[in-house]
Amino acid sequence: MDSGDIEEAGGNGEEEFRSGPRLGGSKYRPVVAHDRAVVEMSSIDPGSSSSSTLKNIKVVAPGDMGAGVRGPEDGVNGHQKESKLELFGFDSLVNILGLKSMTGEQIPAPSSPRDGEDISITQGHPKPPALKMGTMMGVFVPCLQNILGIIYYIRFTWIVGMAGIGQGLVLVLLCGLCTFLTTISLSAIATNGAMKGGGPYYLIGRALGPEVGISIGLCFFLGNAVAGALYVLGAVETFLKAFPAAGIFRETITKVNGTAVSESIQSPNSHDLQVYGIVVTILLCFIVFGGVKMINRVAPAFLVPVLLSIFCIFIGIFLAKTDDPDNGITGLRLKSFKDNWGSAYQMTNDAGIPDPTGGTYWSFNELVGLFFPAVTGIMAGSNRSASLKDTQKSIPVGTLAATLTTTSLYLISVLFFGAVATRDKLLTDRLLTATIAWPFPAIVHVGIILSTLGAALQSLTGAPRLLAAIANDDILPILNYFKVADTSEPHIATLFTAFICIGCVVIGNLDLITPTVTMFYLLCYSGVNLSCFLLDLLDAPSWRPRWKYHHWSLSFVGAALCIVIMFLISWSFTVIAIALASLIYKYVGLKGKAGDWGDGFKSAYFQLALRSLRSLGANQVHPKNWYPIPLVFCRPWGQLPENVPCHPKLADFANCMKKKGRGMSIFVSILDGDYYECAEEAKEACKQLATYIEYKRCEGVAEIVVAPNMTEGFRGIIQTMGLGNLKPNIVVMRYPEIWRRENLTEIPSTFVGIINDCITANKAVVIIKGLDEWPNEYQRQYGTIDLYWIVRDGGLMLLLSQLLLTKESFESCKIQLFCIAEEDSDAEALKADVKKFLYDLRMQAEVIVVTMKSWDIRSEGNSQEDSLEAFDAAQRRISDYLGEIKRQGSNPLLANGKPMVVNEQQVEKFLYTMLKLNSTILSYSRMAAVVLVSLPPPPLNHPAYFYMEYMDLLVENVPRMLIVRGYHRDVVTLFT
Repeated sequence: MDSGDIEEAGGNGEEEFRSGPRLGGSKYRPVVAHDRAVVEMSSIDPGSSSSSTLKNIKVVAPGDMGAGVRGPEDGVNGHQKESKLELFGFDSLVNILGLKSMTGEQIPAPSSPRDGEDISITQGHPKPPALKMGTMMGVFVPCLQNILGIIYYIRFTWIVGMAGIGQGLVLVLLCGLCTFLTTISLSAIATNGAMKGGGPYYLIGRALGPEVGISIGLCFFLGNAVAGALYVLGAVETFLKAFPAAGIFRETITKVNGTAVSESIQSPNSHDLQVYGIVVTILLCFIVFGGVKMINRVAPAFLVPVLLSIFCIFIGIFLAKTDDPDNGITGLRLKSFKDNWGSAYQMTNDAGIPDPTGGTYWSFNELVGLFFPAVTGIMAGSNRSASLKDTQKSIPVGTLAATLTTTSLYLISVLFFGAVATRDKLLTDRLLTATIAWPFPAIVHVGIILSTLGAALQSLTGAPRLLAAIANDDILPILNYFKVADTSEPHIATLFTAFICIGCVVIGNLDLITPTVTMFYLLCYSGVNLSCFLLDLLDAPSWRPRWKYHHWSLSFVGAALCIVIMFLISWSFTVIAIALASLIYKYVGLKGKAGDWGDGFKSAYFQLALRSLRSLGANQVHPKNWYPIPLVFCRPWGQLPENVPCHPKLADFANCMKKKGRGMSIFVSILDGDYYECAEEAKEACKQLATYIEYKRCEGVAEIVVAPNMTEGFRGIIQTMGLGNLKPNIVVMRYPEIWRRENLTEIPSTFVGIINDCITANKAVVIIKGLDEWPNEYQRQYGTIDLYWIVRDGGLMLLLSQLLLTKESFESCKIQLFCIAEEDSDAEALKADVKKFLYDLRMQAEVIVVTMKSWDIRSEGNSQEDSLEAFDAAQRRISDYLGEIKRQGSNPLLANGKPMVVNEQQVEKFLYTMLKLNSTILSYSRMAAVVLVSLPPPPLNHPAYFYMEYMDLLVENVPRMLIVRGYHRDVVTLFT
């Protein structure tokens, strides 16, 4: 929480408890007596003696919404409260739900509250979300509308006549396989976190880096702009063929040669295509400027005529007349099927009409380039990611459904078109679909025009937003003209897109434009496949896509297939497209601003050697690239067998912090003495430790440090260990359970000093209690992994639980997340928000809200006798310690040189807090496989002996516990 939310009310540590930001328009309501979702933990009367009892933990039901937490302005004299969790420091749990750094925005790291600095629990709810679309209208319909279009209506029968049924099936399967594999890769990346605007550019850029993302994104933008011209020309050509009298210039008369029956074929004049195309493009631009929201609402309606026309085409195929053989339509006949099985590649004129003297020869490769735009459009769903209710569900399901539906339609159409007409008819009638449609051709004409205009509107609407998304990332200064606010329309980008579209319309040749569109789409698809290939191969901890049906080999095959198809179509176009992308890549590298998006290449650098380290630099690691690098403190609080330099279970635990064994651990031990005298001994000890690490099959390095004592040695280690971003970020050590049993009075100060050094050095801390009971790789655990989430730790505790689940010993366990909140928190809203937070992180856990009442409320009823005995014993020992200090007649100094100031009320408050947490853990997690709880920082003005009493009370009777403290950095992120 921000420091502005806390105001000190006095020297007694009490603070004014301000109400937090609103969540969903309402404040948190106080917990009422019938709230079922809240587990209440009451406290013991601080003034009670050893006969005091704890109030039983009870479950109460949700009630009506009440007033929120009142601030000082809510009453005459104000409403003063003090937090019950200030011992743990950092932000409160509730504050993490509004944490801006999780969404990519950086906020100042809060300081750790110390003695007398309470923290209050507040929360800011996000604004109510706008109306979102589901899988059908948000993904399936746009994809289907973009895939089904002009190529199917006016070129598909011609392609079947030229390639034949056999090679036509191969052509459809080849292109369909390419888009299917790309859809698999797209589904994996899109379900690996939340998505912003930009569609495939956003996915590729965040996976392969800004340079690759912008280069491929700009090429994909050009492909969409050129595709708009393709759709406009298709609509105009269909209109002029349906209404030849509308032509301004003289129409072209083509004499068919080399066919059984020669006839005159009318083809629209290219100048008519240009004039009408420019006019239509301008009209579409006015529509785009006038109402983009209306376009998104009406766009699905364009699909209805398309589906109706396709239905009429198939009805016409079954009802095709057979009594007029000169017409070329034979009806469904086996003879036609056999005659059209083989290919008939030949020369054609510019209009595609067979002509031995024509200037264009068609082969299978050219047909791939002509047909491939008919299978594009799979990115339409990802382009609408900001408008979807659930991107991680809708994008895979909707895109795959549209891909499989259209591919099946194309395969069936190849068989029926090849069996319904002669080859001459297939090659000469460019609108054969309209000719055979039932009951009349106008239905197909209307379907073609509406489908192409709808697809053109999608291109003129989507391409500018893609360009605006690239500009808004502020990587290329030259694109600053296309920047727009979140709620603004990209008018300048729309004008630029229209300019490119008009330029392509002026070309006026559909068959020359389609290969260009194909190249840009294939380049984008290969980028998506390469992104998934890299992310899947690296398998970083942040790579947790919900879409499980993927593999890096499929992505590699998809990327290779895209490149192969590009060269099959035209090696010259391929070289030009790759060269253009390379030039943009080089330009971004020279002129672009630095941007760290947590891309896959940065993750790969972590697994390379010196070159990777130099590439990473010393900046803060992005959460997606974050790897745990534990610094394992081998020196145990106790004795080890001879020739065993490290506790065996420490190595086992270090392996549990790695995903599939990837990562590095640093095992350190301290040798007491003088460095010059113990240098050789330290080298031998280091070799022995390294051998033992290798024996335990733990990836890591061994280090031995010689120092006068443990405190000085650890302080040197924490400052110097590691290099660049490969410095250790987590300190792992054993909890000193033996300090009281063996009366080792030096342990508390050493232990507290180590924790303070970790906090000062900004290192996370994981302390293992019950290390001897930690399972090895062959001991399977059952039950639950219980997380007591009290303060913000950057997601470290959540990530540790997920890493534990990847190990065989814990894979059968379930995660339970206990959210420790205060009594005035809205438990139901908190629980719902935490569930949503975990869902966005692709993590599964059962959420339980536990509410702590004020520490000074007197308890009622009975409680656990063991906890009370431990509490009373701790009180007596602290009283004896204070009595000894008073008898000495002097005020001892703390480790920092300051005099010790004992606030007995605050000491008692800390003890009660620990007692309540321990009671809750024993009540709910006595049978848990492992318990994770937040580590409180040592209070500055409290002796180390007091802190050990607090910690002993927390871990009392818990067999296996991980005490975790983060380090002000996020290790998990919501976004892909």
